[in-house]
Amino acid sequence: MMETVILPLVLGIIEGLTEFLPVSSTGHLLLAGHFLGFESEGRTFEVVIQLGAVLAVLSVYAAKIWQVFSTAPSSAESRRFILAVLLAFLPAVFVGVLARDFIKGVLFESPRLIASMLILGGIVLLFVDRLALKPRFDRVEDIPVWRAVMIGCIQCLAMVPGVSRSGATIVGALALGASKRAAAEFSFFLAMPTMAGAFAYDLYKSWDSLSTDAVTQIGIGFVAAFISAVFVVKGLLGYVSRHGYALFGWWRIAVGVLVLGVLGIA
Repeated sequence: MMETVILPLVLGIIEGLTEFLPVSSTGHLLLAGHFLGFESEGRTFEVVIQLGAVLAVLSVYAAKIWQVFSTAPSSAESRRFILAVLLAFLPAVFVGVLARDFIKGVLFESPRLIASMLILGGIVLLFVDRLALKPRFDRVEDIPVWRAVMIGCIQCLAMVPGVSRSGATIVGALALGASKRAAAEFSFFLAMPTMAGAFAYDLYKSWDSLSTDAVTQIGIGFVAAFISAVFVVKGLLGYVSRHGYALFGWWRIAVGVLVLGVLGIA
């Protein structure tokens, strides 16, 4: 009961709450699983349940997504935005496919690496948040295609657990001229193809080895991630517009230091 239902439920909630915050959902999942004694088959659970968070974005942004695609035939801005997101997604495809076994077999198994990346990423987030950057792009649609591709390249740093996909894309977008709100929103949109692709590829590679219990765990985590992520997506843009990202930087540092301390004692 604990292994099949309770732990996947808790981990799904953690995934949904952290996926779109710049704190590394994968890092939090892996560390929570390490200390709770949960280890999924082939680490597929930790990857696949992210699609629940993607569906949360789709549900919240359904009207905007429809507006972009429905106006694409007549709107150059809509076509440019679609192209920007798709091109920004491609670097993660190449790196993810080529390095999948190393990422899941080596990097996912190092709690100390994850904790260290949480601390380092927190310091970077605090530094960037305090810079007197003057935004050039207040709307997510205004981010140029070539800058979007650069953000996509920066997103690849998040293949290292603890770095944070949303954190890497947000910091990259801020450094390249996006406002705090636009940076967070672009991270949302880039998450859709990136995480959907990771879901499809990992499930394809792992499907034959999944047991009935593993499928049940994934289903529970998936639903929990969707529900909890909806609340984060709805509230994050308003929060960062008013307060910035400092809170998340300090959270990363605190969690990283705590984990290193516990691992040192153990």
